[in-house]
Amino acid sequence: MLTFRRFRPGWLDGYERPWLRADLVAGLTVWGLVVPEAIAYAGIAGLPPEAGLYTVLAGLVVYGLLGTSRQLVVSATSATAALIGATVVALHPADAAEYGALAAALVLAVAVLFGLAAVARLGFVTQFLSRPVTEGFIIGLALFVGVGQLPKLLGVEGGSGNVVEKLVHLLARLGDSDPTTVAVGSVALVALFALPAVLPRLPTGLIVIGVAIAASAVGDLERRGVEVVGDLPAGLSAPALPDVGWSALWTLVPAAAGIVLLAFSEGLAIAEDAARRHGDEVDAGRELWAYGGANVVSGLLGGLVAAGGMSATAVNDRAGARSQAALLVGAAATVVTLVALTPLFGPLPEAVLGALILHAVGHMLKVGRLRAVGAIHRSEMWLGVLAVAGVVLIDVLEGLVLAMATSLILHLYRSTRPHLAVLGRVPVDGGRSTPVRYGDVDRYDGAVTTPGVLVLRLDAPLYYANAATVRDRVRELVREADPPVSAVVLDPEVQVDLDVTSLEMLDALLDWLAARDVEVLVVRPHARTRELLDRAGLTDRVAPAAVVDSVAEGLARVAALDGGEGDGGEALDRGDAPDGGEGAGPS
Repeated sequence: MLTFRRFRPGWLDGYERPWLRADLVAGLTVWGLVVPEAIAYAGIAGLPPEAGLYTVLAGLVVYGLLGTSRQLVVSATSATAALIGATVVALHPADAAEYGALAAALVLAVAVLFGLAAVARLGFVTQFLSRPVTEGFIIGLALFVGVGQLPKLLGVEGGSGNVVEKLVHLLARLGDSDPTTVAVGSVALVALFALPAVLPRLPTGLIVIGVAIAASAVGDLERRGVEVVGDLPAGLSAPALPDVGWSALWTLVPAAAGIVLLAFSEGLAIAEDAARRHGDEVDAGRELWAYGGANVVSGLLGGLVAAGGMSATAVNDRAGARSQAALLVGAAATVVTLVALTPLFGPLPEAVLGALILHAVGHMLKVGRLRAVGAIHRSEMWLGVLAVAGVVLIDVLEGLVLAMATSLILHLYRSTRPHLAVLGRVPVDGGRSTPVRYGDVDRYDGAVTTPGVLVLRLDAPLYYANAATVRDRVRELVREADPPVSAVVLDPEVQVDLDVTSLEMLDALLDWLAARDVEVLVVRPHARTRELLDRAGLTDRVAPAAVVDSVAEGLARVAALDGGEGDGGEALDRGDAPDGGEGAGPS
């Protein structure tokens, strides 16, 4: 049930007066970073600079009131801005007014999906977008945005098509570059990368913008052929619903769903990382509401998608923010910017905006992360590379779909090939009273199996997609055993539920084993699993005495049937080492 208390700022209850100074400093510091970033990101989305400022205002105010992270800054981001631009351009709007209406409708669609996800508690869905694939998609997005901004720095017309086609078009027109524009853009780009090393505590973006505006006004760069931003409206725009037809709105929903997945998975990861460092907690459900509210306001004002940003959050944290009040301070400074300072942005060269964007997306080119993934798991690295290729060689939206599909396919592929461990007796140093333990023979070199007995443990839940794989593996192990198998001891350690397909597979497998005179024993199934086995009549397929409490008891029963004696002992849990440590179980 939704109540006012659910949406009341939680940080108000424990706010301490000494925090105010730190929050004031952090809020103004964040303002100095997000204002130039938002102006640049508006350019990525193909929207006027004020749209970025509206996004800053909406994100800082709403998340400051509803968010649960003390450090996260919700504002415009380069990735979501690029997705807005790619989505709206693909619809071929007739003019700037229709373009703006479609962009606002997309932002509102994102807000609605955030709200629906909050009501349905679907925050877990973002877990299906694997980190390597996300990293690959973001690298591809950075290349897409970067190549798209190079014409601004050269003073030439940009091309169309995918990233490669745009780059080829640009290289063919290098001779048409405007020298003054190239000089302005190059100086701004060098300053953006160099100044933080010299003056790390100053707002580099604001300094570069301020100097560029002054130089443009004094040198009359517009008359020299340098494109400038032009007049910007002062003050706040009135909230309004975009004039978009239902047919166009429906075409925006798939892109909105992709933006929600990308924005929330990134933002939640950033918030949780900050929370771990400060001993805080993040409420994923309330985060969805905060994101939804921020995007409702941003969409009504004509802004961009508001989401959590890594660089702004890092700046907010380093500046000493103690609560979400810092965001409200930044929002107040943004209101002053909109009301009194927007006319000053008119002479700002477009080349400087291009430099700001290139500087921003430069931090997205984290190729080293994919290399690190490759050092651990090469197949996952290639999935990330595939996501890069999808964006670069096809387009952003298709690349996003490809990234999401590869993440889901990877998850499904892994779940269909669970590890079926063959357990053996593990030597343990100790006296005669030390219990015998059993572990995966693939992980313990000294593990000794019992001749004629297969002890099997499935290290992932059995369900319809992997039932056939498990069945075939059990049959393979029985066929290849030497000496022939007379008994199978099954340890369903991680199995807490069974679907109909799995139960039917087990029924057929029991028939197959019975035809070969192979006894079956089951180690302490969970209550829910035992109930389902009873309903399916599978418990009656084995003798009541074949349901045992441990692997050792199962082997003792087999030995008794064969006229021998068991050795006593227990199975190693997947995370237990022979000496009681951790990390020796199968992965």
